[in-house]
Amino acid sequence: MMPTPSPLASTVVPEDLLRRLEVPGPRYTSYPTADRFVEAFGAAEYRQALRQRAEGAMVGGAGPLSLYVHVPFCESVCYYCACNKIITKHHERGAEYLLALDAEIALHVGELGTGQPVSQLHFGGGSPTFLTDAELEGLMQSLRRSFKIVAGAEISIEVDPRTANPQRLERLAGMGFNRISFGIQDFDPAVQQAVHRVQSFDSVKALMDSARALHYESINGDLIYGLPKQTPESFNRTIEQVCELRPDRIALYSYAHLPQRFKPQRRIDAADLPPPEHRIRMLGDAITRFIASGYTYIGMDHFALAGDSLAAAKRQGRLHRNFQGYSTQPDCDLIALGVSSIGRMGATYSQNAKTLPEYYDALRNGQFAVVRGLALTRDDLVRRAVIMALMCQGRVEFESIELSYLIRMRNYFADEIERLQPLVDAGLVEVGSDAIQITAMGWFFVRGIAMVFDRHLHADKTRERFSRII
Repeated sequence: MMPTPSPLASTVVPEDLLRRLEVPGPRYTSYPTADRFVEAFGAAEYRQALRQRAEGAMVGGAGPLSLYVHVPFCESVCYYCACNKIITKHHERGAEYLLALDAEIALHVGELGTGQPVSQLHFGGGSPTFLTDAELEGLMQSLRRSFKIVAGAEISIEVDPRTANPQRLERLAGMGFNRISFGIQDFDPAVQQAVHRVQSFDSVKALMDSARALHYESINGDLIYGLPKQTPESFNRTIEQVCELRPDRIALYSYAHLPQRFKPQRRIDAADLPPPEHRIRMLGDAITRFIASGYTYIGMDHFALAGDSLAAAKRQGRLHRNFQGYSTQPDCDLIALGVSSIGRMGATYSQNAKTLPEYYDALRNGQFAVVRGLALTRDDLVRRAVIMALMCQGRVEFESIELSYLIRMRNYFADEIERLQPLVDAGLVEVGSDAIQITAMGWFFVRGIAMVFDRHLHADKTRERFSRII
């Protein structure tokens, strides 16, 4: 059965519009965004949020948890990387880190009790596969002793292809991992050299073939456009190779060159970066090619084959968004373990210490390592609901928001609806009597549309901290 063509496949975006809207903006894995977190929210406030969840669980009001485990270590630096990571070849450092994770897990069990149900578990980094198989197995055992990982849970891990082989993938599957993500970025040798990440197409293909043979439920490939030495022609070759690999999901990220914030990026010569018109062509060509190859455009930077659960969630209006991006899981509390990791508990966000010494010191003293966060206001919750509806469904039903938050959309968001008018005139969004609807062309600019409803962003015009929205 042939896939149903997406309206995006025939959408032509005028180049002048692409240029006008190529501005920095948040990715909205949360609202408010993490740059709004404050140090007034710390370990004590986080403990209180956990206790409120525990009280809710006793009366049946708390659903399954999501867990995120951050492993910060990498053997070598990728120059484009903006993640919190520690470059080291000393693998013995993993042992101390695992002891800290065990202490952090124990603190959560102390507040929530043993056996809290978990429907989603994700290992990110850094490179989780920096840890040995035995270390990963021990960590999984610790998590299973402390939490109840429910049947059908999504258990995923990010894998640096340079640190894995088919035997490792088999061990990971034996630990319970059923979803896997490979960092590809680009297959062009010149680009790989420029970003200090060399890996061959054949090595990635062998890993993907092995993952399929091991019956992983979903295989993801990460790509980045806008890297040094990239051209539309070279990136097209990478897109063709990725289509040949045919991962179940594709994440296509825009490179954000922020050398003032991320030290490794200072090794990239800005003169080697593709100009805006080339970035635009790369994005447009990639979207067209992926859709023609049978992928569903999930939104913003994600694609999935029609049979993948993410594509099904998109069709059925069940798509959600969390700190890891688009998800099939409904909104749920997220416990974030590890240095720098960000979690969500009730109407609060929290972030752990960003350095290992600070993270270790807190846990040695029997304290949560949370150093900043945010307790959401009622206005934050209303705006989060609108922004996430736009990001996930491409549509905001007025009645749904009005009934949930006891407001009148046209009154509460009068200024925002007025600011939408230029986007309406450009054909990106439609404002009706009962809903706001993103058009097929508007999906290219969904971040820009969501930005209209971001009160914090309009109060603070500094956007240089964000990547460009296309």
